[in-house]
Amino acid sequence: MTVRRLGAASLESLLGEWRNGGTANEDLADRLRLLMLDGRIPVGTRLPAERELASRLAVSRTTVAATYKRLRDDGYVASQQGSGSEARLPRHPFARADDAASPVLDTIDLTKAAMPCAPQVGPAVLRAAEQLPRFAADWDYDAVGLPHLRQAIADRYTAQGLPTEADEIMVTIGAQHAIGLLSRVLVSRGDRVVIETPTYPHAQRALLEAGARFVPISVTAEDGWDAEALEHAFERTSPQLAYVMPDFHNPTGASMSPAVRDRLLRAAARQGTTVLVDETTAELDIDRDGARSRFIPVSAGDTGASVVNIGSIGKTVWGGLRIGWIRADRPLIARLVAARTSLDLGTPILEQLAVAELLPELDEIIAARRVQLRRSRDRVEELLAERFPSWHVPHVPGGLAIWAGLGQPVSSALTLTARTNGLIMAAGPWFGSDGAFERFLRVPITYPVDTLERAVDRLHAAWLAIGGTRHQPRMLATTLV
Repeated sequence: MTVRRLGAASLESLLGEWRNGGTANEDLADRLRLLMLDGRIPVGTRLPAERELASRLAVSRTTVAATYKRLRDDGYVASQQGSGSEARLPRHPFARADDAASPVLDTIDLTKAAMPCAPQVGPAVLRAAEQLPRFAADWDYDAVGLPHLRQAIADRYTAQGLPTEADEIMVTIGAQHAIGLLSRVLVSRGDRVVIETPTYPHAQRALLEAGARFVPISVTAEDGWDAEALEHAFERTSPQLAYVMPDFHNPTGASMSPAVRDRLLRAAARQGTTVLVDETTAELDIDRDGARSRFIPVSAGDTGASVVNIGSIGKTVWGGLRIGWIRADRPLIARLVAARTSLDLGTPILEQLAVAELLPELDEIIAARRVQLRRSRDRVEELLAERFPSWHVPHVPGGLAIWAGLGQPVSSALTLTARTNGLIMAAGPWFGSDGAFERFLRVPITYPVDTLERAVDRLHAAWLAIGGTRHQPRMLATTLV
C-alpha cells in the first residue's frame, strides 16, 4: 500500500499562521491536531521528519520533537523507529489517550451540511425490496444504471427544461463518486482546472488527486462571481475543466445570475473547456428571487460549450442513500463506463430501485425541505445576530449553510476550542487552500432548530473562551469538560 507523504513545504502552507501565544510546541501541536481532526491531514499521512520540519518553520528540532511527542501522547501520531511519524485519530477525539474515564459529551456534529432522512425513504426501500426478485436474475454488477431509473432521471431533466435521453445518464454511487470518476477521465496530470474558492473540499481533493493545477476564482456570499475575472481566467490559462456550483454554492450560498452563467459558458466554449456543473444543492431554494423562480439545469444553449451535469439525492432526500448521476453526451458516458471498472464494479441494485420509487415523490420531499430550511435559517440568522454582533451574517436565499464572516482570522482557533465543548464544525480553511478563509465559518442550517440552538450556545462559549482577539489563543485543554 502506498503511504501518502506530506512534505515540509506543503505542511507549512497548511499550517498558515500557527503561533497562538503559547509555547512553540503547544501552538504547533494544537494546529496539527486541528488539521488532522478536520481531515486536511488524512489519517495515515507520513509527516515530515523532525529536522526537515524544524528547518522549514525556523524552529529548533527540539520544538518539533516535543510537538510530535504531545501528539503521540494524545493519540494523534504513531511513530516507529526508521519509519517516521504518521497521522492518527485517537480512540475519542475529545479526550486524551490516557483519559479512559472521561465521560462522552452529547456531541453535536455540524461538519456535515446535510438534511436528515426523509420519511418517504423507509416505505420506498420496502417497495424496492419487493421488486428485487424481478431483477436478481439479470442484474448484478451494474456500471451504467437500471434503464427505468435512467429514464426517470432523464424525464426529470426534460421536465425542468433540459431535454435529455436515458442514454445520456449514468447512475453513480453518489455525487462524490461522479466527481471522482469525471476527474479521472477528463483531467490529466498538469491540466489547468478552474475551481471556485472557497469550494466543496471533497471535489477539490478528487481533482487534485487527478493531477489538476488549479485556477482559482473567488466567490463571495454578497457578490457571487466576478464575470470579468472568470473570462480572464479562461483566456489566460485555457483550462481543460471548470468545476462550478452555480446554485446555492457550498459554502457561500451564492447563486450565479443568468448573465454570468452565459459569460461563463461562452468563455468555456472559446477555450474548449468542459464545464462540470455540480447541481446537488440546486433545488434547495428557500426564497429564490423572481428572476429565477424555479430551478433550471445548466445547459449549453446556443453557447457551444461542453456541459456535464452532476446530481444526487444525497442533499435532498438522504445522504445514506448513495445514488447520484451524471448527465453528459453519449460519447462521454461510454468513456465513463469503460473507465469505471478501475474504481468499482457498479451501483447497488436495491438502492437504485429505492430511488426509482422516490423520484415521483421528490417534488413533495423538496417542498418539505424548503420549509425546514426556512425555519432553521431564520432562527440561525437571529441567533448569530444576537450572540455575535461583530460577525457579518449574510442572508442566504437557499442552500445548506451560512458563510459567516468572523471579522478576525480565528476560525481554526474557534472550531478547535468548540470541540472541547462537544461541538464539531469545519474551520473556514477546510473550504480553501493554503490556510485561506480563517476569517470565515460555515454554519449549516440543515439541522433541527433545537439542535442548532444548542450548537450556537456552545459556539458562543468557545467565542468567549478565545476572546475574539486578533491573535489566535492557545487551544484549551483537550480533556472533556
